[in-house]
Amino acid sequence: MKTSAFEKRIKRRIVGREHTFFAVCSPGLKNICQREMLDLGLSEENLKMTLGGIEFNSKPDTCFFLNRHLRSPSRILMRISRFKADSFEKLEKKIDLIDWILYLPQNHLLKFNVTTRKSRLYHSDAIAQRCEKIIQNQLNSDGSSGSSIDDKTSQTVYIRAENNDFTISLDSTGDLLFKRGIKQNVGKAPLRENMAFAMLFWAGLSKDDILIDPMCGSGTFSLEAAMMKTNLAPGFFRSFAFESWPGFSQKTHAYMIEQDRKKILEGTEKQIFASDIDDMALAALEQNISNPYFNQHIDICKNDFFSIHPSQISPGKKGVIMLNPPYGKRLGEKKDTQFFYQEIGKKLSADFKGWRAGIILPSREFTSYLELKLELKPIFHGGLDIFAGVGLI
Repeated sequence: MKTSAFEKRIKRRIVGREHTFFAVCSPGLKNICQREMLDLGLSEENLKMTLGGIEFNSKPDTCFFLNRHLRSPSRILMRISRFKADSFEKLEKKIDLIDWILYLPQNHLLKFNVTTRKSRLYHSDAIAQRCEKIIQNQLNSDGSSGSSIDDKTSQTVYIRAENNDFTISLDSTGDLLFKRGIKQNVGKAPLRENMAFAMLFWAGLSKDDILIDPMCGSGTFSLEAAMMKTNLAPGFFRSFAFESWPGFSQKTHAYMIEQDRKKILEGTEKQIFASDIDDMALAALEQNISNPYFNQHIDICKNDFFSIHPSQISPGKKGVIMLNPPYGKRLGEKKDTQFFYQEIGKKLSADFKGWRAGIILPSREFTSYLELKLELKPIFHGGLDIFAGVGLI
């Protein structure tokens, strides 16, 4: 089939060129993201640690690959323009200079994420409205009315202004990267998958390690560990915003998916043991692991953490235990939470000596309740600044 002039422009201006991308990271996860990117083949010289994440240069296919394989960041943005503007007239001219039809699909819902700081243009809604009008005019320049907009999929334009310096980016990810496309049901206060991965990473979980997840809820630790142990790409079961971009190649992406499938390791025995006392949580987890990629690796049972003895699960072998105990409204008064964590610390000291552990802590003071020598890692979860305690028991 003959390549059209538009396809040639896409290949020359977008697909064949390097662009600047930005991996957005939650507080405390930048170093893990950098480690992941290095392990996936990016050079350290190409990674620039900045406020809020990591900037790197690559062709779009690398961005697509990283979306599918990075476990720790929140999303990946594609930088498409930087300029100065201290009036709406200048902003509109700069926005109109961008060849939007090379970046965005027609007839998709457009969303805008606008933040301004110390800039003359500070009204985020006004900025979004003016930019949307210009972008839609370009995308509909061929006469399409936009009446058949696909409102099921959207594209998000990020606009950042600081001291009249504007940065324009496109979200290549869509739903946040921690959404792996696996969970059909979630329990109360679920831990985000990128946070679970970070704790497993800090605990040094290997493919040979036993994992005990005794307050499993909907199974975030267990599911994430199963993906790590089997080389299952975190984006294997989901779609991304970039799949609607004009420069996206379905053929290249299908090849990438097939290569990921070939790398998946088969399990020989179950090494992940998930338990809870909540019947609804266990039912949710049963549904979440119905996929054969998971049910051959995860063992589920109803059990109370304080009745678990690791020698019955892995005789003579030590591994990793991960806990996300209830706290705050889920448990009751602060004194109840304090007593609960004290009991957890006693149980870990008595029965899990020599195991590596990770435990969610609502605040720094809870470390003293556990009476364990754990390294504190600040994390951001559900709008709260909390901590992960990680270390050898």
